[in-house]
Amino acid sequence: MKDYKDIRVLLIEGRARQVLPMSKALRELGCEVTTYNGSRLDPGYASKYPHRKLLAYCDAHDPEGSYKAICAELEKYHYDIVIPMNDDVAIILSKHKKELERLTTIHVNDWPLFSMASDKLQTMEACMKNNLPCPKTYLSLNDFKQDAHNVQYPMVCKPRTGCAAVGFHVADDEHDLLEYYKKAEQKYGPCLIQEYIPQDGLQYKAELYIDRNGAMKAACVFSKVRWYPINGGSSTLNETVDRPDIVEDCRKLLAAIGWRGYADIDLIEDIRDGKAKIMEINPRITGSVKICFEAGVNFAKAIVDDYFGKELDNQFEVAHKYLRYMHTDVLWFLKSPNRFKCRPSWFSFKNTTDQIFSWSDLWVFFAFTLQGFAKLRRDRKKREL
Repeated sequence: MKDYKDIRVLLIEGRARQVLPMSKALRELGCEVTTYNGSRLDPGYASKYPHRKLLAYCDAHDPEGSYKAICAELEKYHYDIVIPMNDDVAIILSKHKKELERLTTIHVNDWPLFSMASDKLQTMEACMKNNLPCPKTYLSLNDFKQDAHNVQYPMVCKPRTGCAAVGFHVADDEHDLLEYYKKAEQKYGPCLIQEYIPQDGLQYKAELYIDRNGAMKAACVFSKVRWYPINGGSSTLNETVDRPDIVEDCRKLLAAIGWRGYADIDLIEDIRDGKAKIMEINPRITGSVKICFEAGVNFAKAIVDDYFGKELDNQFEVAHKYLRYMHTDVLWFLKSPNRFKCRPSWFSFKNTTDQIFSWSDLWVFFAFTLQGFAKLRRDRKKREL
Protein backbone atom coordinates (compact mmCIF):
# COMPACT_ATOMS: atom_id res chain seq x y z
CA MET A 1 0.00 0.00 0.00
CA LYS A 2 1.41 3.38 -1.02
CA ASP A 3 1.37 6.31 1.35
CA TYR A 4 -1.45 8.72 0.60
CA LYS A 5 1.11 11.41 -0.24
CA ASP A 6 2.40 9.23 -3.09
CA ILE A 7 -1.03 8.82 -4.70
CA ARG A 8 -1.95 11.03 -7.64
CA VAL A 9 -5.65 11.48 -8.36
CA LEU A 10 -7.21 13.04 -11.45
CA LEU A 11 -10.78 14.37 -11.20
CA ILE A 12 -12.58 14.80 -14.56
CA GLU A 13 -14.18 17.21 -15.14
CA GLY A 14 -13.90 20.30 -13.00
CA ARG A 15 -17.19 21.95 -14.00
CA ALA A 16 -19.11 19.49 -11.78
CA ARG A 17 -19.80 20.81 -8.28
CA GLN A 18 -18.94 17.44 -6.68
CA VAL A 19 -15.31 18.18 -7.52
CA LEU A 20 -15.21 20.57 -4.55
CA PRO A 21 -15.74 18.14 -1.62
CA MET A 22 -13.81 15.43 -3.46
CA SER A 23 -10.72 17.58 -4.07
CA LYS A 24 -10.82 18.95 -0.52
CA ALA A 25 -11.10 15.48 1.04
CA LEU A 26 -8.37 14.03 -1.17
CA ARG A 27 -6.01 16.90 -0.39
CA GLU A 28 -6.66 16.56 3.35
CA LEU A 29 -5.90 12.86 2.98
CA GLY A 30 -2.52 13.79 1.54
CA CYS A 31 -3.04 12.84 -2.10
CA GLU A 32 -1.84 14.95 -5.01
CA VAL A 33 -5.04 16.24 -6.65
CA THR A 34 -5.36 17.34 -10.26
CA THR A 35 -8.56 18.64 -11.85
CA TYR A 36 -9.36 18.47 -15.56
CA ASN A 37 -11.25 21.62 -16.55
CA GLY A 38 -12.77 23.25 -19.60
CA SER A 39 -12.75 26.80 -18.21
CA ARG A 40 -11.03 28.92 -15.59
CA LEU A 41 -14.51 29.47 -14.15
CA ASP A 42 -14.99 25.75 -13.44
CA PRO A 43 -15.15 24.95 -9.70
CA GLY A 44 -12.25 22.55 -10.17
CA TYR A 45 -10.12 25.39 -11.53
CA ALA A 46 -11.34 28.17 -9.24
CA SER A 47 -10.92 26.12 -6.06
CA LYS A 48 -7.77 26.35 -3.93
CA TYR A 49 -7.74 22.63 -3.09
CA PRO A 50 -6.34 21.00 -6.27
CA HIS A 51 -2.56 20.95 -6.51
CA ARG A 52 -2.68 20.99 -10.31
CA LYS A 53 -5.35 22.49 -12.56
CA LEU A 54 -5.53 21.54 -16.21
CA LEU A 55 -7.33 23.38 -18.98
CA ALA A 56 -8.13 20.59 -21.42
CA TYR A 57 -10.65 19.42 -24.00
CA CYS A 58 -13.79 17.56 -22.97
CA ASP A 59 -17.07 17.85 -24.88
CA ALA A 60 -20.13 15.62 -24.40
CA HIS A 61 -20.94 16.07 -28.09
CA ASP A 62 -17.53 14.78 -29.11
CA PRO A 63 -16.85 11.70 -26.95
CA GLU A 64 -14.14 10.33 -29.24
CA GLY A 65 -12.24 13.61 -29.30
CA SER A 66 -12.65 13.89 -25.54
CA TYR A 67 -11.32 10.37 -25.06
CA LYS A 68 -8.24 11.15 -27.15
CA ALA A 69 -7.57 14.30 -25.10
CA ILE A 70 -7.95 12.42 -21.82
CA CYS A 71 -5.75 9.60 -23.08
CA ALA A 72 -3.05 12.08 -24.11
CA GLU A 73 -3.02 13.53 -20.58
CA LEU A 74 -2.75 10.06 -19.04
CA GLU A 75 0.16 9.25 -21.36
CA LYS A 76 1.91 12.48 -20.39
CA TYR A 77 1.51 12.40 -16.60
CA HIS A 78 1.08 9.38 -14.33
CA TYR A 79 -2.07 9.18 -12.19
CA ASP A 80 -2.85 6.36 -9.81
CA ILE A 81 -6.63 6.91 -9.89
CA VAL A 82 -8.94 8.71 -12.30
CA ILE A 83 -12.43 9.56 -11.01
CA PRO A 84 -15.23 10.89 -13.27
CA MET A 85 -17.30 13.72 -11.87
CA ASN A 86 -20.27 13.63 -14.24
CA ASP A 87 -22.24 11.32 -16.54
CA ASP A 88 -20.56 12.29 -19.81
CA VAL A 89 -17.05 11.56 -18.55
CA ALA A 90 -18.13 8.43 -16.69
CA ILE A 91 -19.54 7.04 -19.95
CA ILE A 92 -16.33 7.80 -21.85
CA LEU A 93 -14.12 6.24 -19.18
CA SER A 94 -16.32 3.17 -18.81
CA LYS A 95 -16.43 2.51 -22.55
CA HIS A 96 -12.63 2.79 -22.79
CA LYS A 97 -11.78 1.30 -19.41
CA LYS A 98 -9.91 -1.71 -20.78
CA GLU A 99 -7.66 0.43 -22.98
CA LEU A 100 -6.98 2.88 -20.14
CA GLU A 101 -6.13 0.26 -17.52
CA ARG A 102 -2.59 0.04 -18.92
CA LEU A 103 -2.13 3.65 -17.82
CA THR A 104 -4.05 4.03 -14.57
CA THR A 105 -6.89 2.80 -12.37
CA ILE A 106 -10.32 4.06 -13.43
CA HIS A 107 -12.96 4.43 -10.72
CA VAL A 108 -15.86 3.27 -12.85
CA ASN A 109 -17.50 -0.09 -13.51
CA ASP A 110 -17.00 -2.02 -16.75
CA TRP A 111 -19.23 -0.85 -19.59
CA PRO A 112 -21.78 -3.72 -19.61
CA LEU A 113 -22.59 -3.17 -15.93
CA PHE A 114 -22.30 0.61 -16.14
CA SER A 115 -24.69 0.83 -19.10
CA MET A 116 -27.13 -1.51 -17.40
CA ALA A 117 -27.17 0.61 -14.24
CA SER A 118 -27.59 3.80 -16.31
CA ASP A 119 -30.66 2.35 -18.01
CA LYS A 120 -33.76 3.08 -15.91
CA LEU A 121 -35.66 0.27 -17.61
CA GLN A 122 -33.05 -2.37 -16.75
CA THR A 123 -32.83 -1.00 -13.21
CA MET A 124 -36.60 -1.37 -12.82
CA GLU A 125 -36.40 -4.87 -14.23
CA ALA A 126 -33.75 -5.79 -11.64
CA CYS A 127 -35.92 -4.34 -8.87
CA MET A 128 -39.00 -6.24 -9.99
CA LYS A 129 -37.05 -9.52 -10.29
CA ASN A 130 -35.71 -9.12 -6.76
CA ASN A 131 -38.99 -7.92 -5.20
CA LEU A 132 -37.59 -4.50 -4.36
CA PRO A 133 -39.93 -1.50 -4.09
CA CYS A 134 -40.22 0.38 -7.37
CA PRO A 135 -42.93 1.81 -9.65
CA LYS A 136 -44.70 -0.68 -11.90
CA THR A 137 -42.80 -0.39 -15.17
CA TYR A 138 -43.57 -1.73 -18.63
CA LEU A 139 -40.60 -3.40 -20.28
CA SER A 140 -41.70 -2.37 -23.77
CA LEU A 141 -44.29 -0.26 -25.58
CA ASN A 142 -45.92 -3.49 -26.74
CA ASP A 143 -46.26 -4.68 -23.12
CA PHE A 144 -47.97 -1.42 -22.28
CA LYS A 145 -50.40 -1.66 -25.21
CA GLN A 146 -51.32 -5.22 -24.28
CA ASP A 147 -52.13 -4.10 -20.74
CA ALA A 148 -53.74 -0.78 -21.73
CA HIS A 149 -57.16 -1.79 -20.37
CA ASN A 150 -55.66 -2.14 -16.86
CA VAL A 151 -53.70 1.11 -16.84
CA GLN A 152 -54.66 3.75 -14.29
CA TYR A 153 -53.71 7.31 -15.14
CA PRO A 154 -51.72 9.45 -14.71
CA MET A 155 -48.73 7.55 -16.13
CA VAL A 156 -45.14 8.65 -16.68
CA CYS A 157 -43.04 8.63 -19.82
CA LYS A 158 -39.34 9.45 -19.51
CA PRO A 159 -35.97 8.69 -21.17
CA ARG A 160 -34.28 5.45 -20.14
CA THR A 161 -31.03 7.33 -19.56
CA GLY A 162 -30.32 10.86 -18.36
CA CYS A 163 -30.77 12.87 -15.17
CA ALA A 164 -32.33 15.98 -13.59
CA ALA A 165 -35.86 15.07 -14.78
CA VAL A 166 -35.03 16.00 -18.39
CA GLY A 167 -37.77 14.57 -20.61
CA PHE A 168 -40.00 13.59 -17.68
CA HIS A 169 -43.69 13.78 -18.66
CA VAL A 170 -46.89 12.97 -16.76
CA ALA A 171 -49.67 11.81 -19.10
CA ASP A 172 -53.35 12.02 -18.18
CA ASP A 173 -54.63 9.62 -20.84
CA GLU A 174 -53.47 7.10 -23.43
CA HIS A 175 -53.50 9.55 -26.33
CA ASP A 176 -51.33 12.03 -24.42
CA LEU A 177 -48.94 9.26 -23.41
CA LEU A 178 -48.46 7.74 -26.86
CA GLU A 179 -48.10 11.12 -28.55
CA TYR A 180 -45.43 12.19 -26.07
CA TYR A 181 -43.68 8.81 -26.28
CA LYS A 182 -43.29 9.21 -30.06
CA LYS A 183 -41.82 12.73 -29.76
CA ALA A 184 -39.61 11.88 -26.76
CA GLU A 185 -38.02 8.90 -28.51
CA GLN A 186 -37.01 11.13 -31.41
CA LYS A 187 -35.37 13.68 -29.08
CA TYR A 188 -34.06 11.63 -26.13
CA GLY A 189 -33.76 8.09 -27.50
CA PRO A 190 -35.37 4.99 -25.90
CA CYS A 191 -38.04 5.81 -23.30
CA LEU A 192 -39.97 3.89 -20.67
CA ILE A 193 -43.53 3.95 -19.41
CA GLN A 194 -44.25 3.47 -15.74
CA GLU A 195 -46.68 4.04 -12.92
CA TYR A 196 -46.87 7.59 -11.63
CA ILE A 197 -45.80 7.93 -8.00
CA PRO A 198 -47.62 10.87 -6.33
CA GLN A 199 -45.17 13.71 -5.75
CA ASP A 200 -46.44 14.40 -2.22
CA GLY A 201 -43.91 12.06 -0.63
CA LEU A 202 -40.28 12.85 0.13
CA GLN A 203 -37.62 12.16 -2.45
CA TYR A 204 -34.43 10.47 -1.27
CA LYS A 205 -30.90 9.82 -2.37
CA ALA A 206 -28.89 6.90 -1.05
CA GLU A 207 -25.11 7.01 -1.45
CA LEU A 208 -23.42 3.63 -0.97
CA TYR A 209 -19.93 2.26 -1.33
CA ILE A 210 -19.43 -1.42 -2.18
CA ASP A 211 -15.84 -2.61 -1.76
CA ARG A 212 -13.87 -4.88 -4.09
CA ASN A 213 -15.15 -7.96 -2.19
CA GLY A 214 -18.80 -6.97 -2.54
CA ALA A 215 -19.29 -5.72 1.03
CA MET A 216 -21.10 -2.46 1.74
CA LYS A 217 -18.68 -0.24 3.67
CA ALA A 218 -20.34 3.19 3.63
CA ALA A 219 -23.85 4.58 3.33
CA CYS A 220 -25.54 7.95 3.64
CA VAL A 221 -29.21 8.72 2.94
CA PHE A 222 -30.60 12.20 2.55
CA SER A 223 -33.97 13.62 1.58
CA LYS A 224 -34.67 16.23 -1.07
CA VAL A 225 -36.50 18.83 0.98
CA ARG A 226 -36.79 21.28 -1.92
CA TRP A 227 -36.06 20.99 -5.63
CA TYR A 228 -36.09 23.05 -8.80
CA PRO A 229 -37.89 23.10 -11.20
CA ILE A 230 -40.66 22.76 -8.62
CA ASN A 231 -42.59 20.23 -10.73
CA GLY A 232 -39.64 17.83 -10.64
CA GLY A 233 -35.93 18.52 -10.76
CA SER A 234 -32.63 18.59 -8.88
CA SER A 235 -32.50 19.25 -5.15
CA THR A 236 -31.97 22.74 -3.75
CA LEU A 237 -32.02 21.70 -0.07
CA ASN A 238 -31.09 18.26 1.28
CA GLU A 239 -31.32 16.78 4.78
CA THR A 240 -29.61 13.64 6.07
CA VAL A 241 -32.06 11.05 7.43
CA ASP A 242 -31.88 7.75 9.28
CA ARG A 243 -33.47 5.22 6.91
CA PRO A 244 -31.94 1.75 7.35
CA ASP A 245 -34.75 0.31 5.21
CA ILE A 246 -33.61 2.41 2.25
CA VAL A 247 -29.98 1.41 2.79
CA GLU A 248 -30.90 -2.26 2.86
CA ASP A 249 -33.07 -2.11 -0.27
CA CYS A 250 -30.32 -0.29 -2.16
CA ARG A 251 -27.69 -2.72 -0.91
CA LYS A 252 -29.78 -5.63 -2.21
CA LEU A 253 -30.15 -3.97 -5.60
CA LEU A 254 -26.42 -3.34 -5.97
CA ALA A 255 -25.66 -6.89 -4.81
CA ALA A 256 -28.14 -8.27 -7.36
CA ILE A 257 -26.39 -6.57 -10.27
CA GLY A 258 -22.84 -7.16 -8.98
CA TRP A 259 -21.96 -3.50 -8.43
CA ARG A 260 -18.60 -2.33 -7.08
CA GLY A 261 -17.55 1.11 -5.89
CA TYR A 262 -19.66 4.22 -5.38
CA ALA A 263 -23.33 4.39 -6.41
CA ASP A 264 -26.05 7.01 -6.08
CA ILE A 265 -29.66 5.75 -6.02
CA ASP A 266 -32.77 7.94 -6.34
CA LEU A 267 -35.97 7.02 -4.50
CA ILE A 268 -39.36 8.58 -3.80
CA GLU A 269 -41.72 7.82 -0.92
CA ASP A 270 -45.08 6.51 -2.13
CA ILE A 271 -47.69 8.02 0.21
CA ARG A 272 -50.12 5.27 -0.78
CA ASP A 273 -48.16 2.53 0.98
CA GLY A 274 -45.40 4.43 2.81
CA LYS A 275 -42.58 2.66 0.95
CA ALA A 276 -39.59 4.42 -0.59
CA LYS A 277 -39.61 3.30 -4.23
CA ILE A 278 -36.35 2.95 -6.15
CA MET A 279 -36.38 5.11 -9.27
CA GLU A 280 -32.89 4.91 -10.79
CA ILE A 281 -29.19 4.34 -10.28
CA ASN A 282 -26.72 7.13 -11.05
CA PRO A 283 -23.42 5.29 -11.59
CA ARG A 284 -21.16 8.19 -10.62
CA ILE A 285 -20.58 10.58 -7.74
CA THR A 286 -23.61 12.79 -7.21
CA GLY A 287 -23.60 16.57 -7.25
CA SER A 288 -24.93 16.60 -3.68
CA VAL A 289 -22.24 14.33 -2.23
CA LYS A 290 -20.91 17.19 -0.08
CA ILE A 291 -23.64 16.48 2.48
CA CYS A 292 -22.16 13.01 3.02
CA PHE A 293 -18.73 14.47 3.79
CA GLU A 294 -20.29 17.03 6.13
CA ALA A 295 -22.20 14.21 7.87
CA GLY A 296 -19.06 12.13 8.42
CA VAL A 297 -18.97 9.76 5.42
CA ASN A 298 -15.74 10.19 3.45
CA PHE A 299 -16.24 8.55 0.06
CA ALA A 300 -12.93 9.90 -1.24
CA LYS A 301 -11.03 7.90 1.39
CA ALA A 302 -13.11 4.80 0.61
CA ILE A 303 -12.20 5.04 -3.09
CA VAL A 304 -8.47 5.46 -2.42
CA ASP A 305 -8.32 2.72 0.24
CA ASP A 306 -10.29 0.26 -1.88
CA TYR A 307 -8.31 0.70 -5.05
CA PHE A 308 -5.05 0.13 -3.23
CA GLY A 309 -6.13 -2.95 -1.32
CA LYS A 310 -6.52 -1.45 2.14
CA GLU A 311 -9.28 -2.60 4.49
CA LEU A 312 -12.02 0.01 4.41
CA ASP A 313 -13.47 1.66 7.48
CA ASN A 314 -17.17 1.12 8.11
CA GLN A 315 -18.90 4.48 7.62
CA PHE A 316 -22.52 4.21 8.67
CA GLU A 317 -22.79 6.80 11.47
CA VAL A 318 -24.34 9.85 9.85
CA ALA A 319 -24.72 13.24 11.56
CA HIS A 320 -27.81 15.40 10.98
CA LYS A 321 -26.94 18.01 8.34
CA TYR A 322 -28.54 20.22 5.71
CA LEU A 323 -26.97 20.99 2.33
CA ARG A 324 -28.20 23.97 0.38
CA TYR A 325 -27.67 24.83 -3.28
CA MET A 326 -28.32 28.56 -2.99
CA HIS A 327 -28.09 29.25 -6.72
CA THR A 328 -31.19 27.16 -7.47
CA ASP A 329 -32.82 27.57 -4.05
CA VAL A 330 -33.31 31.24 -4.93
CA LEU A 331 -35.17 30.12 -8.06
CA TRP A 332 -37.28 27.74 -5.94
CA PHE A 333 -38.18 30.66 -3.65
CA LEU A 334 -39.22 32.82 -6.60
CA LYS A 335 -41.42 30.11 -8.14
CA SER A 336 -42.87 28.19 -5.19
CA PRO A 337 -46.27 29.12 -3.69
CA ASN A 338 -44.97 27.66 -0.40
CA ARG A 339 -42.04 30.02 -0.14
CA PHE A 340 -43.12 31.36 3.28
CA LYS A 341 -44.63 28.11 4.60
CA CYS A 342 -41.82 25.60 3.98
CA ARG A 343 -40.11 23.70 6.79
CA PRO A 344 -37.34 24.30 7.53
CA SER A 345 -37.80 27.97 6.76
CA TRP A 346 -36.12 29.21 3.60
CA PHE A 347 -34.50 31.85 5.81
CA SER A 348 -32.99 29.31 8.21
CA PHE A 349 -29.28 28.53 7.93
CA LYS A 350 -28.99 26.40 11.07
CA ASN A 351 -26.74 23.35 10.67
CA THR A 352 -26.54 24.12 6.94
CA THR A 353 -23.66 24.03 4.46
CA ASP A 354 -23.86 25.42 0.94
CA GLN A 355 -22.86 23.28 -2.03
CA ILE A 356 -20.68 26.01 -3.50
CA PHE A 357 -20.13 28.84 -1.03
CA SER A 358 -17.29 28.52 1.48
CA TRP A 359 -15.45 31.28 3.33
CA SER A 360 -12.26 29.24 2.99
CA ASP A 361 -12.65 28.84 -0.80
CA LEU A 362 -14.46 32.04 -1.69
CA TRP A 363 -13.56 32.62 -5.35
CA VAL A 364 -15.41 29.43 -6.39
CA PHE A 365 -18.78 31.01 -5.57
CA PHE A 366 -18.26 33.97 -7.86
CA ALA A 367 -16.81 31.89 -10.70
CA PHE A 368 -19.63 29.35 -10.45
CA THR A 369 -22.26 32.11 -10.44
CA LEU A 370 -20.91 33.54 -13.69
CA GLN A 371 -21.09 30.10 -15.29
CA GLY A 372 -24.54 29.44 -13.89
CA PHE A 373 -26.40 31.97 -16.02
CA ALA A 374 -25.32 30.26 -19.25
CA LYS A 375 -26.05 26.79 -17.85
CA LEU A 376 -29.57 27.78 -16.80
CA ARG A 377 -30.39 28.86 -20.34
CA ARG A 378 -29.07 25.58 -21.75
CA ASP A 379 -31.05 23.49 -19.25
CA ARG A 380 -34.28 25.28 -20.12
CA LYS A 381 -33.77 24.46 -23.79
CA LYS A 382 -33.09 20.79 -22.99
CA ARG A 383 -36.44 20.51 -21.20
CA GLU A 384 -38.36 21.85 -24.16
CA LEU A 385 -39.73 19.10 -26.38
